[in-house]
Amino acid sequence: MLNYAGTPPLAAMADTDSRQLIAAELRSLIARIDLSMRLIDAAMTVEDMEPEDDSATAGSSEIFVLDDVTPRFATAGAALNACRAELDHALQQLSASDGPA
Repeated sequence: MLNYAGTPPLAAMADTDSRQLIAAELRSLIARIDLSMRLIDAAMTVEDMEPEDDSATAGSSEIFVLDDVTPRFATAGAALNACRAELDHALQQLSASDGPA
């Protein structure tokens, strides 16, 4: 996790520089959310594991069911989706403020 304790205040930066820094940070957060969403999607995906020979899976401990965790993954995904939408909105508002005064 990043430590911003020693980060200089944005007030000391030029207005354009601080907006660019904030926009870059928002883009970084959006990218991290996208990665998290891909990880959740991958965890929720259950590959069709039907072997050609049914005797191969008799007593196998490699097969598991995600029914118990799927709702939690779906809830986390929905929360991340909402977060991403808000970050997109914040980035759009910041970009709109970059226009002519």
